Amino acid sequence: MSTHIFKSIKPMAKIITQIYEVQTPSEAEKLISLGVDHIGSVIVSQKLWKVPLIRDTIDLVDGSDVRSSLIPLFSDLDAILLMLDYYKPDMVHFCEALTFQNDGSGTYKEFLLLQENIKKRFPEIKIIRSIPIPQTGMTDLMDAIELARHFEPVSDYFLTDTLIAEKSGSLFEHQPVKGFVGITGRTCDWNVAAKLVMSSRIPVILAGGITPDNVFDGIMHVRPAGVDSCTGTNAADSEGDSIRFKKDFGKVKRFVDEVRRAERAIGHK
Repeated sequence: MSTHIFKSIKPMAKIITQIYEVQTPSEAEKLISLGVDHIGSVIVSQKLWKVPLIRDTIDLVDGSDVRSSLIPLFSDLDAILLMLDYYKPDMVHFCEALTFQNDGSGTYKEFLLLQENIKKRFPEIKIIRSIPIPQTGMTDLMDAIELARHFEPVSDYFLTDTLIAEKSGSLFEHQPVKGFVGITGRTCDWNVAAKLVMSSRIPVILAGGITPDNVFDGIMHVRPAGVDSCTGTNAADSEGDSIRFKKDFGKVKRFVDEVRRAERAIGHK
């Protein structure tokens, strides 16, 4: 029996629930009570990277059985080292809009070096690397599986996220946050995500437009180690648009409940 087949049918551990854009201790405390496993915060500026309220949030998570994660929306090594020394999260999450072409070219090599340096300086901090996956019908633009293969030795988790891809123009320009993937509210190609799960030696977390309404189907299709939600569990304004950095606890509860329902359907331990 091949490794991949065995991997796909053996009982698995609990599916990780990961919620992002949690910037205050009060929100983190509520999410912990709802059964969230990973609580993620975001540093939006290299110039204003020191946010005491976020450090308080990470400290609160550190006092529980839950794990903290931190996304820096910048890629300067010195600034990231300072940031990690200040916050001391359980995990750091890099989500640049990387590309990999069949000829080996792309925008990924400097970020491999970045992660190697982070591993050397902070070996105790786990690294999550977002693997950009375009929406269905656009996946011919890049090879996400091959990109992941390069990052596997310097990563502890992969996270799929949706790359907004057009046939022309820079991929970096089309993302909600220029140069990074995430907060699109759109699902990636789940067939590619499932292939990544099957081929990866490290756990894969499914993200990209994941909501309480589709997380069960996403888990059943992709069979990831975990699922991640940001915009899909944010509060909404009067127009129905997601409000950044404000969670809807009712949505989070439904999200967690649906994940546990999927666990029962799969027969997890």
